[in-house]
Amino acid sequence: MTLLWQLALIIFATKSAGYLSQRLGQPRVLGEILVGILIGPAILGWIEFTHTLEIFSELGVIFLMFFAGLETNMKDLRDNKKPAIAVALMGIFVPFIGGYLVGHFMGLGMIASLFIGIVFSATSVSISVQTFRELNVLQSRESITVLGAAVVDDIVVMMGLAIMLSLTVADDVSLSMVLLKQVIFFVVIIALSWKVVPFITKRFIKSTQALLVFGILLCLSYAYFADAMGISNIIGAFIAGLSLSSMPKKDAFEEEFAPAIFTLFVPVFFAGIGLSVNFTGLAEHWLLVIVLSIVAIATKLIGSAIGARLTGFDTRGSLIIGAAMISRGEVALITASIGLSAGIISQAYFTPIIIAVIVTTLVTPPLLKRLIKK
Repeated sequence: MTLLWQLALIIFATKSAGYLSQRLGQPRVLGEILVGILIGPAILGWIEFTHTLEIFSELGVIFLMFFAGLETNMKDLRDNKKPAIAVALMGIFVPFIGGYLVGHFMGLGMIASLFIGIVFSATSVSISVQTFRELNVLQSRESITVLGAAVVDDIVVMMGLAIMLSLTVADDVSLSMVLLKQVIFFVVIIALSWKVVPFITKRFIKSTQALLVFGILLCLSYAYFADAMGISNIIGAFIAGLSLSSMPKKDAFEEEFAPAIFTLFVPVFFAGIGLSVNFTGLAEHWLLVIVLSIVAIATKLIGSAIGARLTGFDTRGSLIIGAAMISRGEVALITASIGLSAGIISQAYFTPIIIAVIVTTLVTPPLLKRLIKK
């Protein structure tokens, strides 16, 4: 099947499934993920998740987080830094303990059990961002807190992963080097966003076309730099959008750029989550998948909600934040893949972990919508 036909099928399938999902009272994103499972290798096998589609998918999530940054108020983000840190840390600690205990009771060694804890600690808020967008609450205090918490979560989890690899991989992974790279990233990005970006936009950006080109270049450059420094590229994309969020002409992105992104790239990302599902070995490990899924959902929900409650959110707001942090998404998938290639976990445990990660992604949109509409 040619790439053009694959893209046409994905766009048609995701838009149709999204519409149906919305008519059934669920977020569109849930239908878009489920239809990916349907047309992918797991069921019908119409489309393989090829490397080219993977690139489209990665661009989709990068631009999705770029728009999340564009629509975020910098002052609101600063005002909510304490809740964001508390949500991130509690949302790491509780799932980490839960993941470790699951590994321990499965009879795994300490390193493998700790690694499952690291995977469970990860968070990917791209699914929640799209749900917030659909429900027109992306600028709410809960959403701002979740976005801030995602940045902190990514930093801490990457540090934990570096420690884990330094204990197991022959090529020593230096924690100090990981920390140095993260410091360099944020120093450079803050300097660019605070001084260079405003200077360029005021001095040289005179037209809407120039602004769009500059925004795309900034988004991709920040995403690449983040990835090179050991931080998730979606964090770089989010900060790129944030650096342009105070521009008076930023609405041009929504009017001129968003239609193409949310028609082509973002649907491929959501469908790609479904396309990557593989049920091979599920029958042998169904009980493990159920246990991992329940623990992954419950610990992140409870941990993040506790962090929010301790910093002034009411019960409903705390649960919304907890639900928004549940999805592990691509961050956990990448972390689990690193563990498999490093020999920390075997294929027998890798598949159930991946399916549990997919389950957390599927649970997030309907749960989040139910809590927001409550």
